[in-house]
Amino acid sequence: MKALACELPYKNGIPLSRFSISDIRREVIASGIIAQISGTTLWRWLDTDAIRPWQYRSWIFPRDPAFLEKAGRVLDLYAGFWEGEPLGARDYVMSADEKTSIQARIPIHPTLGPLPQKPMKIEHEYIRGGSLAYLAAWDINRAKIFGRLEPKNGIKPFSRLVEQVMSQEPYRTASRVFWIVDNGSSHRGQSSIMRFKKTWPNAVMIHLPIHASWLNQVEIYFSIVQRKVLAPKDFESLDELKDRILKFQDRYDEIATPFEWKFKRKDLKNIMRKLSDQSIILKKVAQPYGTENTSPNL
Repeated sequence: MKALACELPYKNGIPLSRFSISDIRREVIASGIIAQISGTTLWRWLDTDAIRPWQYRSWIFPRDPAFLEKAGRVLDLYAGFWEGEPLGARDYVMSADEKTSIQARIPIHPTLGPLPQKPMKIEHEYIRGGSLAYLAAWDINRAKIFGRLEPKNGIKPFSRLVEQVMSQEPYRTASRVFWIVDNGSSHRGQSSIMRFKKTWPNAVMIHLPIHASWLNQVEIYFSIVQRKVLAPKDFESLDELKDRILKFQDRYDEIATPFEWKFKRKDLKNIMRKLSDQSIILKKVAQPYGTENTSPNL
């Protein structure tokens, strides 16, 4: 029964995307695995191994063969090291990215504030007031945020963000300023590294591996902006959207402290090992439930 619960239903000709308890009960009885069983008992047996086939989550497996190496360099910078050597007093680490297509949604009815035992109420329908891209750079050690709003993202808008940071102290005269970025079109590939270095000789661009935005610290700041400023999206105009984001940026900058980053190289290695083990398990589990399956995890 546990083997059946770990199967994708449609792989065995069952027209379902995922199992529920009642679906599993019907299949185990119909297939002759057991003559009769209650849903409660079946649930208790599956719960012993925390098997919940009715739940699912989106997932991206690392596909970059150099994932560990590229991600490891970033984790070293977070820990204060580069190529095995401690960072100097005049070295700085920036985490940068863009939050694109932020819409100014204008509700067709004014938002109502909260009342005793009643939450804020916001109209479901809205008028589109345009959108902006928010480009930001986070100094991971000084807890300083730099940002700008542009009509859209791209090489030129990102270059303006870099200039905004690098043209002021202490970055202008720093020994090195490491810029951690993803593989977005604004700063992708070797050409972006060369362009970056030519304009700012003391800047070092470091690319994360593909699908590793969760290792970019500025994403934590963006999540704060999403919760504190953009949910719900209630703005009278694009100018109000811009004004609120930039004022929040100033407000946050006054109280910001470095993020308590605890994820190290050893943690990354453990995750990569588990993913490798999981791939092996998934291949074993892919056998039809009517055949022998000797995986100890089942």
